[in-house]
Amino acid sequence: MKFNRTSLVAGAAFAVLAAGLVPLGSRGGCMGPFTAEAQNLGERVVSGYVADAHSDPVVGATVFLRDMKSKAIRSYTTVEKGRFRFAGVNMAEDHELWAEKNGKKTAVKSVSSWDTRKIFEVELRLK
Repeated sequence: MKFNRTSLVAGAAFAVLAAGLVPLGSRGGCMGPFTAEAQNLGERVVSGYVADAHSDPVVGATVFLRDMKSKAIRSYTTVEKGRFRFAGVNMAEDHELWAEKNGKKTAVKSVSSWDTRKIFEVELRLK
């Protein structure tokens, strides 16, 4: 079997790809293991409102946002029309969201890192 330069280069390129090694280009120009990059880079806003069982807005409820990786919890007290807003929420992390007031609690909602929305709007209903 006769090998020429083109077949050797193509064979080497295939071997590199098959081994999971790719040129990193803008990340340094070196060869290294291939890693998947998160598609949801950046931050989002998580906002919405809290309502009671009769769909009336609840002012003064405490809304909690828990980062599932670090377990850090942020809180916000609802304002006019039961509104709340968390800015600067990391899109690459999963979060849980719920509200409480006077011993009543809403169901826990998930804010997934797979969700690509930059503005995540939700209703929380006290039970």
